[in-house]
Amino acid sequence: MNTKVIILGGGIAGLSAAHELIERNFDVEVYELLSIPGGKARSFPVPGTGKEGLGDLPGEHGFRFFPRFYRHVTHTMSRIPCGSGTVADNLVDTTRCQLNRFGRQPVNLIARSPRTMTDVRAALEDVSRFLNGDLNLTHDDLRFFGSKVWQIVTSCRERRENDYEKMAWWEFIGAENRSPAYQKLLGHGITRSLVAAKAHEASTKTIGNIFVQLLFDILTPGPSTDRVLNGPTNDVWINPWRSYLESRGVAYHLDSKAVAVSFDGKRIRSATFKQGGKTVTVGGDYFVFALPVEDVIDLVTPEMMRADPQLASLFTLDDITEWMNGIQIYLTEDVPLARGHSIYVDSPWALTSISQAQFWRNVSLSQYGDGTVRGIISVDISEWEQPGLNGKAAKDCTPEEIKAEVWEQLKRSLNYGDIVTLKDEQLHSFSLDPSLSRHEGTTANEEPLLVNLVDTWKLRPEAVSKIPNLFLASDYVRTFTDLATMEAANEAARRAVNGLLDAAGSAAPRCGVWQLHEPELFEPWRELDFIRYAQGLPWDDTLVRLGLSITDLTDKALLALESGSEEHTLTSQKASGVPLPHQALLQLADREAQTGVMSDLRREATTLVERVVRLMAARMAETQGRRGGVAPTGAQPRSGRVAIIPK
Repeated sequence: MNTKVIILGGGIAGLSAAHELIERNFDVEVYELLSIPGGKARSFPVPGTGKEGLGDLPGEHGFRFFPRFYRHVTHTMSRIPCGSGTVADNLVDTTRCQLNRFGRQPVNLIARSPRTMTDVRAALEDVSRFLNGDLNLTHDDLRFFGSKVWQIVTSCRERRENDYEKMAWWEFIGAENRSPAYQKLLGHGITRSLVAAKAHEASTKTIGNIFVQLLFDILTPGPSTDRVLNGPTNDVWINPWRSYLESRGVAYHLDSKAVAVSFDGKRIRSATFKQGGKTVTVGGDYFVFALPVEDVIDLVTPEMMRADPQLASLFTLDDITEWMNGIQIYLTEDVPLARGHSIYVDSPWALTSISQAQFWRNVSLSQYGDGTVRGIISVDISEWEQPGLNGKAAKDCTPEEIKAEVWEQLKRSLNYGDIVTLKDEQLHSFSLDPSLSRHEGTTANEEPLLVNLVDTWKLRPEAVSKIPNLFLASDYVRTFTDLATMEAANEAARRAVNGLLDAAGSAAPRCGVWQLHEPELFEPWRELDFIRYAQGLPWDDTLVRLGLSITDLTDKALLALESGSEEHTLTSQKASGVPLPHQALLQLADREAQTGVMSDLRREATTLVERVVRLMAARMAETQGRRGGVAPTGAQPRSGRVAIIPK
């Protein structure tokens, strides 16, 4: 009989854990609260909207977004059969990201490394608009922000995890003393639109790491930094996934609310669920909590917290959530907008959106609703507490008022001068996230979003608990992704499964878990910053930039020497046929040198200069540390590090 695993929660984390376990021959049962699989990622038919035999209109909690650096969840998608391929084949590249402002022309930014002349022109226009002040950012704003991005990419991992984790994004980028445009776009805009967090409270480690990943995705040739699905999420991803798992033997139960777990002081023995009018208790060998933090805390008992104190922090995490919920605007004609996501810079409610029909090429919207819908603008609302144009916060509005206010903010942002993109007569209907409900004049949210506030990493639990048969798989778990996303949920599930395999003594292969990737180009800076960090010194790249200048000059000098020697050799050999002494020396030192290739002489000289400069940096850091009376931080040499100091 196979080992039995009970998974509480059937969203991305629960499905991901089930996927990894069923492929390793465990017996798996999944219990999902809702009547539709997928958790926060789900799409759903909007009840009562289908007429005369047509399907209900597609709604969703919020639009899906698959950045290029998402590696875990897309790896899983590539293993889910769908038609003649896999679910990963349903991802579509976007090409642009649009910044919209009240009464002004939109700014279309490129969302991928240029592939065509159109992309090249768009990239040049992006640069021109930034430099010419079209976004009201001064040259000094751009220079200063660029220096802060540079600081992130050249800071060692330890500095980010310890120092930047304790610093707010607003403080790190110096927003308090910058222009209003800088504060709006690079302070509030980045944090509210991307992660629904407030710039004054969001961790620099999290915001900086994610921003840098998106930036590298744009600059590096390959898929777009922004990918979307080619149809409603459940149709093209979740339903094929569930079907595949059930075909392998997973038992997936809907409408199952977890109400309790039985803990005997050492192990979890069973879990109890309400299914309609009945209560069901199921036992298992191992249990995976794949529930959001607001639900999992209802199951954690004082006895469990005594067995594993990290579980107590879940109650604190429940208090650091924000709202990021969606509304779909159905139109009688398609309005493509940008070929990607749109950010509404001046929107009081921090709106972002995507016009979906342009990406759903095999979906005929005429087969939904009353047959007259031709376009869908899916909008995420990330600010629920600030007054809108109507003077009311989103939390205080009825669904109809939310629709009217969102529509007005969209029109103000997309219509400018004589250009009218959105017209009232295009508006057909809307669907607001059903996790929102009205109570006594205000709105309640059953599915808030965990946000990464300053110095809260220490509150995040590991996937492997100290209760030997309990594992945590949700976006609040410590992951490399470090952001409440589908990617983090999938990575957390992989970590939970790996811990479970260890606990079971299984010889099955472990799930792949990958760090965020950053180009090796910046490794010398990060290595030297680690030396400074270990000495308790602040970030400073002055000596590295000086060293690179010396290295560059050395390389050019040696290249000139080689080039001069080659030219002189040609003329001299024509005259005498015999190499001169310095030519013979170069030939002896570099007998295999080829035109256009760095010779061994240049390579060794360049390497020597680099090592000397790095040694100088290390010694300077040590000296500064001693003079300043700074005690080393206790950072230990990391395994697998580049050897940067000659022995």
